[in-house]
Amino acid sequence: MAKIADATFKGKTGSYSFEVYPADTSFNAVGAVYIFTKREVGSDGKGTHTFLYIGETDSLKDRIPNHEKWPCVTQNGVNCICVHRDDNDKSRLAKETDLRDGNNTPCNDQ
Repeated sequence: MAKIADATFKGKTGSYSFEVYPADTSFNAVGAVYIFTKREVGSDGKGTHTFLYIGETDSLKDRIPNHEKWPCVTQNGVNCICVHRDDNDKSRLAKETDLRDGNNTPCNDQ
């Protein structure tokens, strides 16, 4: 599937660039911070995202298809997966933590 858009999301202390994809996208085996979101497009054509779950992985290909949070994010209207590519384990974890600390995500708490 093709990328829908680019977006910048804020954590508690930093901002990060993401690529926005449809929720049914099949990914390659790349490391990334990812966010399951519900995206709505306003009359101005701009998309807004409600964060449902924030995570990180060394392989989107392996992590996304059988994710244990699919029931929760589906119930909450997931329609996008936002991806910030990062192959460094420590960097990914720090970014995931910063994003989780700065945002409410109902499916991270379940």
